[in-house]
Amino acid sequence: MEDQIRTWLKDIENAIEEINSFLPLNKDFNEFKKDIKAKRAVERNIEIIGEAISRILKLTSTISISDTRKIVDTRNRIIHGYDSVSAEILWGIVIKDLPILEKEVKKLLQ
Repeated sequence: MEDQIRTWLKDIENAIEEINSFLPLNKDFNEFKKDIKAKRAVERNIEIIGEAISRILKLTSTISISDTRKIVDTRNRIIHGYDSVSAEILWGIVIKDLPILEKEVKKLLQ
């Protein structure tokens, strides 16, 4: 694996760790929804994840990460259509998608 790809995978891993640190301990959606700082921090880290995936895909299209297009599209939606990204959308990504991505990235970094 190229060093640059490894660096971007580490960026993704770090962003996921940061997202997890911003979540309420009990992972309560209503608490998250009220916490504007946490929502903005999650948005920013999803942007970082999407940008890292986009850069990886420019070097290789065979990376073992599922839903790469969806990840990049979500990043674009946050950046260009920020008013269309609800707390519900962010929460769904955090609860459903990030655990899968985290496992895939950790496996690639082994």
